[in-house]
Amino acid sequence: MNWEAIILTAKLASVVSIILVIIGIPIAYWISFSQWRWKFLVETVVAMPLVLPPTVLGYYILVTISPKTLIGGLWVEFLGTPLPFSFTGLVIASVFYSLPFAVQPFASSFETVDRKLIEAAWTLGTSQLKTFFSIIIPLSIPGIITGIVLSFAHTLGEFGVVLMVGGNIPGVTRTVSIDIYDNVQAFKYSEAASTSFFLLIVSFLVLSIVYAINRKVWSVWPQRF
Repeated sequence: MNWEAIILTAKLASVVSIILVIIGIPIAYWISFSQWRWKFLVETVVAMPLVLPPTVLGYYILVTISPKTLIGGLWVEFLGTPLPFSFTGLVIASVFYSLPFAVQPFASSFETVDRKLIEAAWTLGTSQLKTFFSIIIPLSIPGIITGIVLSFAHTLGEFGVVLMVGGNIPGVTRTVSIDIYDNVQAFKYSEAASTSFFLLIVSFLVLSIVYAINRKVWSVWPQRF
């Protein structure tokens, strides 16, 4: 097995999951509580990666971060390296690709929180920020855990977006899925099989953990609140 590709993939999935928690929770909160009549447009944009072919999404991301664009040009000017075919570019693409897998569970969990509890906290003079961290977040733990794990697992198996934006650079952008593809192309079926089986086991364990934690959390949190 190509442990360099496995470590790189785990690093990518971890970084993406952390970023999605940071940006995904505010987006999900806005979607859940906003009364804006056109918010369905934002929900549509967030959900687009679910239906767009990965190569199409990868193409548009690649064009957007190209050195010829404002974003890509500023990045090259200040940091001296282009975003395409780099680990940073891979992270940006993966964040967009896995965004709905984090935001949708977050938002669904926020929407299940009893509004009476939130309104009671506001009546007692609790700020919206404190209410968010003391009531909404604790009651939404199952959805937050689900979003984190799903985005992590989804990033582990990326192929089309990774290939379009990151290419196939050993130690930089060659992930597990790319490595498996290369082995199959080179007729190295035994290596492809061992890596595929490893990824299968990891994915099974990750999903088993999230289902086990969610079952436990769901049985505990309601009694506490």
